[in-house]
Amino acid sequence: MRAAPVPSDERKRLQSLRALNILDTPPEERFDRVTRLARRLFDVPIVLVSLVDANRQWFKSCQGLDTAETPRDISFCSHAILGDDTLVVEDASSDERFSGNPLVTADPPIRFYAGHPLSSADGSKLGTLCLIDHEPRTMTTDDLALLRDLAAMVEGEFSALKLATTDPLTGLSNRRAFEAMAQHTLVLCERVNQPCSAVFIDLDEFKQINDRFGHAEGDRVLADLAQLLLGTFRESDVIGRLGGDEFCVLVTGGGQQGIATALDRLDEGIRIRNSDPAHHYRISYSVGICTWDPQRHGSIAELLDDADANMYVSKRTK
Repeated sequence: MRAAPVPSDERKRLQSLRALNILDTPPEERFDRVTRLARRLFDVPIVLVSLVDANRQWFKSCQGLDTAETPRDISFCSHAILGDDTLVVEDASSDERFSGNPLVTADPPIRFYAGHPLSSADGSKLGTLCLIDHEPRTMTTDDLALLRDLAAMVEGEFSALKLATTDPLTGLSNRRAFEAMAQHTLVLCERVNQPCSAVFIDLDEFKQINDRFGHAEGDRVLADLAQLLLGTFRESDVIGRLGGDEFCVLVTGGGQQGIATALDRLDEGIRIRNSDPAHHYRISYSVGICTWDPQRHGSIAELLDDADANMYVSKRTK
């Protein structure tokens, strides 16, 4: 068995995957209808929409297999995402890359595999639409074209999902996506006993900017702040625009000192922006911080409420 090398764009690839806010979400008919169709058209026992995460492959849609994920180092799909074309393994038991793989030597067991890479809008390979059989088989040219067409349907659903969960002005997660990802992050942090805090950010006197300079300028301020937040906080932190001039960052690990350091960087970024002579006004913000307490907070919504309340205390004292 030979594990697949890590793609050269792994950091960007994982960012694109996580920006979809799709990992560990329930099954959806939009993806299941494609895998059901593929299973019928190709007459195979197993069809998956498999997403290759940092250390695992996770199945958004799964026909014919009971498990929801497998380790990445034994996944066929981690090999498939290294190229643009369909990876076809006619008989895994005689392929040196896979012959000793536990997915081949034990359950399911895999003999035939065909996986077409699934790409995001920026070209990152997120995973595959893959066919699996317990017997060796081949793919014709028409078969390959059909699998590509079905994979394009899955990519279309990715695009629709992205539009539904992304704030179009800033490119950040919208409230719906932020709350879903943040709730999942809270569960993970509680499992590994890591601290987690919500940093609620609200622009000061934003309405006056809109009234004086117009909504187009107000939109530029929001977009600028979004970029400052992306540059300030870590890739592992969840950043979203909740609506209007309200933003929130869910910070995992690091504690209060880490948050203070990040806010110092944000202050410096805003100071540099305000010193630009092209801007005829200054922007500032108020912040409220609340650390997750499982005894007090039953959900991400309750954590956000407390952070929001702390932000208003900060705003009133300015």
